[in-house]
Amino acid sequence: MSRETEFLIQQALERLMAGRTAIVIAHRLSTIRNADLFVVLEDSRIVDLGTHQELMGAGGLYWRLNEVQIGGEPKWRAISESLPHKLASAKGRA
Repeated sequence: MSRETEFLIQQALERLMAGRTAIVIAHRLSTIRNADLFVVLEDSRIVDLGTHQELMGAGGLYWRLNEVQIGGEPKWRAISESLPHKLASAKGRA
């Protein structure tokens, strides 16, 4: 998706969610950067909880995901390619 399209979607979402509670799941963290609160899950557990600023200062998974997305496509591709394996493993434990 182009940056312009992402921007237009963000604006539309902000209008739709104004004054409401919404749960948003996003692949691009830039899409949800203005959220009031982030809940970061890993292996079905909450590993990070807070605002963007709080989580960026904490150095946890949210911070690492931001670094990967800013750092470029190769790192992001490596993480995204490992997700199906992690999901299959988690499904086997359920």
